Parts: sequence; structure tokens; C-alpha cells
Amino acid sequence: MKISSEILPGRLLEISEEIRRAGGSIYLVGGWVRDLLMDRPCHDYDLEVYGLDMEKLFNILVKYAKPNLVGKAFGIITMNIEGVDFDFAFPRTENKIAPGHKGFSVTPDPLLDFKTASSRRDFTVNSMGILIPEMELADFHGGHRDLEAKVLRHVSPAFSEDPLRALRAVQFAARFEFEIAPETQELCRKLPLGELPMERLYGEFKKLLLKARRPSIGLEWMRKMGLLAHFPELQALIGVQQDPEWHPEGDVWTHNNMVIDEAAKQRREEYGEFENMALMLGALCHDFGKPVSTVFSDGRWRSPAHDVRGEGPTRAFLQRLTREAALVETVVAYVREHLKPAMLYKARADVKPGAIRRLALRADIEKLVRVARADHFGRTTPDALARQFPAGEWLLEQSRLLNVLEQKPKPYLTGKFLLSIGMKPGPDLGRLIAESFELQLEGELADEAAAQAWARNRTAV
Repeated sequence: MKISSEILPGRLLEISEEIRRAGGSIYLVGGWVRDLLMDRPCHDYDLEVYGLDMEKLFNILVKYAKPNLVGKAFGIITMNIEGVDFDFAFPRTENKIAPGHKGFSVTPDPLLDFKTASSRRDFTVNSMGILIPEMELADFHGGHRDLEAKVLRHVSPAFSEDPLRALRAVQFAARFEFEIAPETQELCRKLPLGELPMERLYGEFKKLLLKARRPSIGLEWMRKMGLLAHFPELQALIGVQQDPEWHPEGDVWTHNNMVIDEAAKQRREEYGEFENMALMLGALCHDFGKPVSTVFSDGRWRSPAHDVRGEGPTRAFLQRLTREAALVETVVAYVREHLKPAMLYKARADVKPGAIRRLALRADIEKLVRVARADHFGRTTPDALARQFPAGEWLLEQSRLLNVLEQKPKPYLTGKFLLSIGMKPGPDLGRLIAESFELQLEGELADEAAAQAWARNRTAV
């Protein structure tokens, strides 16, 4: 199979010609080739160089830009040429010498052939290469066949040397909507995910939640392959009953999968990674309180206080994945408050502005509504199927009117002002600010001038 060279930067073709004249060969490899054949966008260039040593390759590359030797020990040179990133790597041998992700002995070996080197790739669809400048597809492990069949299949028994590959199978299956070959499923079931550090686990969850159109596909593969044993908060959702009037779709696991797919529809590039991850994790964790709160009472399944009781399982789950405290606290807030839009809307005739202002202190209302909307649409009730969520629209409008949609309420009264009218530093100053803020939230102090007038009266007593 021949590929057109017109898709490559001219500088890369020049480099490949020089490498060939020096007695070497160079291949585009891995995800770049897979994405090209799937007609997906191809970004940074991953390349493997054969038949040259590090010095010869360096002397060629330095003519085009400054090579970065940060990965020299692993036989990798990174470069940016005219705004494009390139990774030039030598093929390498890897031997498993100890448990864990660091238990490998890695040795660059430019004398390896492409067939041998590619046999250590994870999946056949990632094992292909394109020889340049000839632009011929090198496929020794049936990658193109499996790509057309939409199947993820491991290349060799070396697959089992890195437990992370089980989660890579999950996120690839979701992102590409591929099946996983039965024999690969069997290997994934046996991989010890407990060896992996949180950073690597989180990296795969991030790809699943941010790149898949339907992340539920990956979660279902985790269930089918027994991987949920490593994530008990997710496994606990399976089989938890729900009131069929509100959740005709089935158990909490089914609902949760529908919700995570609805949340994926609301991701936006302009939100940035933090906001998108908070949205997706909020959706993933929103009902973690149901397994510990669900009871059958008065002929119905109920989950009282599952929003509040979800905080503990959510923290436990997230703290095994990330040390990013701000993200954890944001997601926990979404879990604790995810019912509030519907609850406030139901009682809207009696809801006072203070309730909405206080909610804005606990969570970003606009972002909370995204999670609540996903929760609402992740069901098969008539209103959900009709894509109607009036509670969310009502709360957003009320928040705009109260000027708390884009920012949290801030106290009108400040310590600086109180000091300026003669108060002394100390606990009384803080208590007065807190009391003033409560009145402000209830709408009894309309602005800064009113708060200052109130404070003058109080301190004059």
C-alpha cells in the first residue's frame, strides 16, 4: 500500500532523504499512521530511525533546528521545525525485570528491524509504519485488517508486561468505537492495575472522558473485563435499583452511563481541560451516594440524601486518581449540589433569592447546571427524551437577575471600612462582616452604601 508524500512537511522529506543517503531508514509510526488511515487529524510526528547511531542522526537533524536530547537515554530526540513537533526515536528492546511501570530495562538498538521492533507495540492498529520517503505501508501484524474490522487486538505476549494497556484498550475502544478481540480481553482481565501509579491511571481516564464521543463504551468494557474491581465506587452502581417512574431506563449503572454520554455532548474546547474534566467527573460521580442510601420504602425505591452521601465515595475515587485539590473540590461540589436546580425549581414559588445566592457560594451555577442537565437527560422519561430541562433554564435566568451567574457574591462590608470608622482588629470585626453578609444574601442590604450605613448604626450602639 502506497501513501501520497504530499501529506508530509517538506522538511521531513528532506531529512528522510539524508537519512537514507547515510545508510539508514526512517518510518512514521504508531498513532500517526493509525489516525491517517482512519482519516482522522494527525498532529505531532512520531518517527523511528533504523541503521544509524545517535551521533549520525544528530548531525543530520542539527541542520534543520536545535535537537533536544532530553530523551537521549531512551534513544529519543525531540525537535520543533518551523512550528511542527517531531519525535525521532531509535527502536529499542524492553525487558520486564520487576513489577510496576518502572520495572523495565530499556535499550535503544538501531540495528533492530521494523518487524521485530513493532512486535512490542500494544495493539496491531498501532503497530504499522510508513517508510519514508518511499511512503510504503509496513504492516507485519495485521493492523490494517483490524483497523478495517474495527477491532483492537494485542500484537504479542509482550502486551501483558504493562498493566496500563488494559485501560488503553478501554479508552481506545471508546474513542474509536471498536470491539476488543476476545483473546485481548482475556489478557486485560489478568493485568494487575494495582501496580500503576495514579498519574498513569488518570492519564487514561482523561483520554476516555475528554476524547470519546461515548465514554460509556469504555465503562462497559471495564465492566465486561472485570476491571471495575479496581474502582469499587463504579462497581457499586451495578444493580442498584431506582424508581421506574423517574428512571425507567434501569439501574444506577445504566443511568450513570447515559449521563456520562450526555455530559460528553456538553464538552467545549473553549472551556479548557480543567472545566471539561470537572464536568465529566461530576457526571461520572454524581450518583456515587446511591449504593449507600437506596432503600425500598412505601412501595418505592428511594435514595434519600444521596447527593450529600456521595461526597465520601467521590473523594475516595478521585484521591486514587489525582492530587489536584481544586479539581477534587469542584467535582465534590457538583456531586453535593447536583439536585439543587430541580429542587429549587420545584419550590420556585417559595424560593427566596438568598437560597440562590448561597448556592452560588458553594458551586459555579452555570457549570453545575451542565452536570444537572446531563443527569436529567440521562434518563428515558418523556421530558428527558424531549430534551426539556426547564429547571436549568430557570435557575440560570434567576442567577443572571441576581448577578451571581458569573461571579460569587462578595461581602459589601469590608474590614478596611470597619477599621476606618474606629473598630479595633479582632473577632468582633469578623463577626460583624459575617452578620452583614447574611443580611446581604437575604437581600436586606442592597449595596455597599447600605451595608456601610448598617455598620455605622451597629457600631454606634
